[in-house]
Amino acid sequence: MAERISDGEHAVMDVLWDESPLTAAEVAERIDPARGWSDRTVKTMLARLLAKGVLAHEEDGRRYLYRPLVARADYAARESRRLIDRLFGGRAAPLVAHLAEQDQLTAEDIAEIEALLKALKP
Repeated sequence: MAERISDGEHAVMDVLWDESPLTAAEVAERIDPARGWSDRTVKTMLARLLAKGVLAHEEDGRRYLYRPLVARADYAARESRRLIDRLFGGRAAPLVAHLAEQDQLTAEDIAEIEALLKALKP
């Protein structure tokens, strides 16, 4: 996946990661109504995602069924790596420090990070 997924395209991917295969109409039904998207907008997003190679579709009578070709975990890993590379010089520690300095870490977050670090230590 060379091209990035826009926020709107990500909304469509979220629907399909949660449940697939789906028709364009079924995707439209599951998109947050606050977006105010028409069926046509959803079909445009689906076409963009097909062109980017992150979706596949198959004929089912007179309609198409769409499914992701990229797993959510793989996408999250790539986007996380891009963020860390771009903003934190490829290092995770400055990201965690930044979150801590901005009071963005809850006690639960800190406990989870500590448990992860403990599990990584030999």
